[in-house]
Amino acid sequence: MAFQAKGGAFEPVEKTYENSFDGDKVIQRHTVLPASEDEPEQHHLKRSLQNRHIAMISIGGVIGTGLFLGTGGALASGGPLGLFLGYTIMGSVCFSVMVGLGEMISYLPIEGGHIALAHRFVDPAWAFALSFNYAYNWLIILPAELSACAVLVNYWIDSINNGVWITIALVVVIGINLCGARGYGEAEFFFSMIKVLTITVLIFVGIAINCGAGPSSTGYKGFTYWKNPGPFTQYKGINGSLGQFLGFWSVLTQAAFSFIGTEIVAITAGEAVNPRRNLPRAIKKVYIRILLFYVLGTFIIGLIVASDNENLGTTSDAKASPFVIAIEEAGIKALPSIINACLITAAWSAASADLYTSSRALYGIALNGDLPKIFTRTTKSGLPYVALIVASLFSFLAYMGIGTGSGQVFGWLSNMSALAGLMSWFAISVTYLRFRGGMEVQGFDRSTLPYKSVFAYWGAWYAIVMIAIISFFSAWTVFLRDSWDTATFITNYLPLVIFPVLFVGKKVISKTTWRSLDSLDYITNIAEIEAEAYEEPRAATWYGRLANNIF
Repeated sequence: MAFQAKGGAFEPVEKTYENSFDGDKVIQRHTVLPASEDEPEQHHLKRSLQNRHIAMISIGGVIGTGLFLGTGGALASGGPLGLFLGYTIMGSVCFSVMVGLGEMISYLPIEGGHIALAHRFVDPAWAFALSFNYAYNWLIILPAELSACAVLVNYWIDSINNGVWITIALVVVIGINLCGARGYGEAEFFFSMIKVLTITVLIFVGIAINCGAGPSSTGYKGFTYWKNPGPFTQYKGINGSLGQFLGFWSVLTQAAFSFIGTEIVAITAGEAVNPRRNLPRAIKKVYIRILLFYVLGTFIIGLIVASDNENLGTTSDAKASPFVIAIEEAGIKALPSIINACLITAAWSAASADLYTSSRALYGIALNGDLPKIFTRTTKSGLPYVALIVASLFSFLAYMGIGTGSGQVFGWLSNMSALAGLMSWFAISVTYLRFRGGMEVQGFDRSTLPYKSVFAYWGAWYAIVMIAIISFFSAWTVFLRDSWDTATFITNYLPLVIFPVLFVGKKVISKTTWRSLDSLDYITNIAEIEAEAYEEPRAATWYGRLANNIF
């Protein structure tokens, strides 16, 4: 809020920003009228996340327990080649979503991230459906990650009630988020460093094991497991190419859920320092992380563990990790416990990110007017404390996992959250197509964008088609003979119904309109964003320049 001194008092000052996209042609004009003097000052999110925080947050969205543990069941279902292809294809979908999102959020790094962008470039009803779908996804994943923390501790100790470990994790996660965006960024930087180092070490250890390292090693493996039991598995004993294809498809579905979360870098846009520079740097490195950690990681897994290994997918702790299985078979002591400790920090990191993302999602929904304005209240330091408190309350659902009956219900809620994540990607891709279409209609020069990708347009269409296919066939296993499961069918397909119901319901009740391309707003907030952009000085030391290249 801006005021100008006049006669010993303060009066509001009107600010006008003008921008042109095509020579002297002014496409739009936006006038900001500050609130009256009688209105209480409204605090907002503060830009406190540095470049290194944003970079490691984007890495943290990619690396999770899914890579360490979930790949075990995927290997058993699809074989080494099925595992590799499944994660590679889903990596391409993830990349396609991120480059489109990167163009939008780098140009408009505003509070609310892609939720606010959907409201501006598509339809308030579309933003409504996306926002509640997205919030549900992260509010339910949060207690799931807290439960995972307890299960991982069971690798060492199983005599203590899991509620104790859930409580400890809960205190850690809420404590981190109470420190605000900067505190969360510092914690995520530390946790993500551990995850990156862990997967890097495991890849090198996997290569060494494949070459015959280890006291109990039987020698060089090479592509032995690709030959016997084979590159693909026969899913559920179904013979021929059909069984092999179904095994690969089951991996594709599993891999889709492992990549969900990469987009959280967009939610940080409203709290990022110098976002016009730092967000593009983070987005540009997404493909490197996908290739190094997921594609290379799954390829190594297929070389060091047989797809018919009886330990794959049997537990939810480190014993089920393909890396741990290979290390134990090679006779390397102590390393499995170290890996389990790293997995616990990965679960803490994921839970902390879930709470951060869900609280900012609630904040963004309130900014759009779809939740009471009380959710937009922040402290002077920029912490959205009301949204954080409400999001924290959902974490107590983790205790449902302790009981047998409630644990089953919680499992259903968690399964639905995975499909909700895919629907969010679908909505983001549609939003990008609208963003891109409006640029063409209004004569916007794309060369002026802070970040742009030649893959963004067709990548968005590719992501839309692939997500639609994967989501539609996500519960195909229930249609196999003697495999019907009502809970699986409902939890997989209910999110696909909820999204259009939210969208249509909002349109009918609020009578919203699908925004025309020639009326899309590319101006609001731009003057403020450009005023905050600056060229950062070149690092004076070699290690400083190295850090800048990494982050």
